[in-house]
Amino acid sequence: MSQFIESIKIEDQKIFLLDLHQSRVNKTFEHFGKEGSINIDEIYKNLQHDEDGLYKLRIIYDLDKKFRTQMIPYAISEIDNFKLVENNSYDYSFKFEDRKELEKMKILSKADEIIIVKNNHITCTSFSNLLFKKGKDWFTPTTYLLNGVQRQHLLKHKKIKEAEITPQNLKEYSHFQIINSMNDFDDMFIYPISKIKNLPEDSEYLKV
Repeated sequence: MSQFIESIKIEDQKIFLLDLHQSRVNKTFEHFGKEGSINIDEIYKNLQHDEDGLYKLRIIYDLDKKFRTQMIPYAISEIDNFKLVENNSYDYSFKFEDRKELEKMKILSKADEIIIVKNNHITCTSFSNLLFKKGKDWFTPTTYLLNGVQRQHLLKHKKIKEAEITPQNLKEYSHFQIINSMNDFDDMFIYPISKIKNLPEDSEYLKV
């Protein structure tokens, strides 16, 4: 049976973006024709976690409502280089625990992190959504592998906008950053576009 994963930010014993995480879990159960769901807030409260600081709560669950949890101290780390990788068949509409295909793409790229191109459109990294800066504004691709909770949150509060972003128009943007449930818009490293080491005119990007 497939297993799914939610990674949730816990800081100073406060749970972040709970409604969006719970909604995603509920939709996973609905999509696969299962009634009910697991209750993230209840799971967290039963952990009796009383440590301040930044943690990642990982909930790995299946459609029989069996789950296991991990509470992991978290620190945001800087990434040295990125590469574009084209994969037109990969689908990650739901947060499956199985990440073998993503890891395979990373290994083939020989980069610290990958930016996945699907049907000639920029989507996501192996673990996050993306934002690109043009002037004073930040844009997220209209195309994505997973519509992450942080992405939804920032769009809802109009902190970012959507744009059609392709490998060919990346040079229109000056900087980019990665966002996910653990990495907020205000906390992340901002990278110059030059951190992407294989922009189309520089070299052909990897196809898998």
